[in-house]
Amino acid sequence: MRIGFIGLGNMASAMIGGMIEKGTAKAEDITGSARTEETRRRIGEKYGITAYVDNRCAARAADILFLAVKPIVLREVIEEIRDVVKKECLIVSIAAGRSLNYLKEAFGRPELKIIRCMPNTPAMVLEGCTGVSAGEEVPAEDIDRVVKLLESFGKADVIPERLMDVAAGVSGSSPAYVFMFIEAMADGAVAAGMPRKQAYEFAAQAVLGSAKMVLETGMHPGELKDMVCSPGGTTIQAVKVLEEKGMRAAVMDAVEACIEKAKNM
Repeated sequence: MRIGFIGLGNMASAMIGGMIEKGTAKAEDITGSARTEETRRRIGEKYGITAYVDNRCAARAADILFLAVKPIVLREVIEEIRDVVKKECLIVSIAAGRSLNYLKEAFGRPELKIIRCMPNTPAMVLEGCTGVSAGEEVPAEDIDRVVKLLESFGKADVIPERLMDVAAGVSGSSPAYVFMFIEAMADGAVAAGMPRKQAYEFAAQAVLGSAKMVLETGMHPGELKDMVCSPGGTTIQAVKVLEEKGMRAAVMDAVEACIEKAKNM
């Protein structure tokens, strides 16, 4: 199975690294393309894949072709490669805000099988979360093939396309919100005298452990929160301040703004 990547940025690099590390794909079976020589050299040396300057070279031989480019240049890239893509090729786009109908119209080739997915940057440490949506013309076995590849670098779930923009808000973009939260907690610790490096480590580990508790215990986040809040204790005072400052509403508004932007891209 030949896998092609159009675009070799951070997300594509994370995906390629996960596939090779988990053994779901071999380096010699992966090709990619990138505009800059520096990117092609760096990714080629790091993973041992063949990297081209010409997108058509990466697309031509692919059995599964990942479109890992920014939404703003997606149509230009599709116009460049659509005539060389094999009819049996499975197209997988990671571009936010670009629907299956958009992709089908841009390719203008009804025989092609097209899938959308929305990964996130924790894929770089094999802890990604990816939403996957496919057109009705894509057989279940092809969807399973793609999901298996995506699970090389984290969790992947099939969802209806109507939820793809929601996936962008709750997982695709949310690492940025979490990084801001970690930074803010560390700043509070620094203000109280803790060295910054240590403050980042404490804050990040607390977030990592808390997330793991949600996933592994299956308990409601509110129940887990209550376990930390002793009567008359320090934690409930901190929670009171967060509630007074509107933390929940601010996060909900941020997710909704992200979803709305994705819908209107």
